Amino acid sequence: MATIADVAREAGVSMSTVSHVINRTRKVDPVTADLVQRAIAAIGYTPNTIARALARSATGTVGIALSAISNPYFSDIICAIETECSRLGLMVFLSDTQDDPEQELRVLKALHQRRVDGVILAPAAGPDTKSLNYLRDHKIPCVLVDRLLSRDFDQVGVANSRAMESLTAHLIGHGHRRIGLIAGQPGFATTLERIDGFKTALKKHALPIDEDLICAGNPTVAAAAEAASALLWRRDRPTALATGNNLATIGAMQAIRRAGLRVPQDVALVAFDDFEWADCFSPRLTAIAQPVEELGRRAAALLVARVRGGGEKRQTIRLKPELKLRESCGCPPDLHGEVHS
Repeated sequence: MATIADVAREAGVSMSTVSHVINRTRKVDPVTADLVQRAIAAIGYTPNTIARALARSATGTVGIALSAISNPYFSDIICAIETECSRLGLMVFLSDTQDDPEQELRVLKALHQRRVDGVILAPAAGPDTKSLNYLRDHKIPCVLVDRLLSRDFDQVGVANSRAMESLTAHLIGHGHRRIGLIAGQPGFATTLERIDGFKTALKKHALPIDEDLICAGNPTVAAAAEAASALLWRRDRPTALATGNNLATIGAMQAIRRAGLRVPQDVALVAFDDFEWADCFSPRLTAIAQPVEELGRRAAALLVARVRGGGEKRQTIRLKPELKLRESCGCPPDLHGEVHS
């Protein structure tokens, strides 16, 4: 098996130079670095990543812990994180928490045992903070993504409250005074923030807050459809619906269709979370588009900085989403476009 000494002899350089090229521990003249890379290819040298990891107390791996299967919104975030980590020379381990606190803790322990350098986590709902306590107690570098729960960690998400306020205000601008909200998963920080933004918009426009028109606790499409149906079959049904995530949006659309109502003539519909085919519906769906690619990139960059000994001050980053105006809210087809929320 070829060794680092063989590479050095083949390239005509010192072993320390070869080490610097392989580990990127010091800048090496490009011509010399190219000689080393050619030597590596010529003799078939493969670095011993395990030995290097033990020597550096780092493995070059990152754990991603979130609800990857049950929540399709996270797929784009995962892709962005993986792309950024790959660019930085890191390998990613993906584990599905199933949005269950106990499974989440098991996942974090497993990633820790595999000596990942850090973790990107979308924490599950609930008052149980075992996972965050575990990360703190073991001093594991971690970035919270999407659901921002603790300033003890670096975290990156979007301005949920302001975005939902903007979305609701747009409906009010169309003359709607009874607006229902299908808020999505109960207990999540994102859900609570979006409900807060919804209520803020009503207060600012001197409209009453009817708690009966706010439905949280619908984590699936079927549950969201049931909640929306309950609102639409009321004698004093809302004239518009806002949804808190893409699953709630699909559920609300199913309920509207089953009730035989037209969008936006009978009921307007707006959504938090734009998705790839929202532009294909008739009418086209007005939605808040989250900057998922930037969110993933920023999460990866924050984690890498923390792993490499970044400053002690933790960062909380709120990215600005966009309100994409289409026809489902009542905007004329020729006026649809994008405005920043």
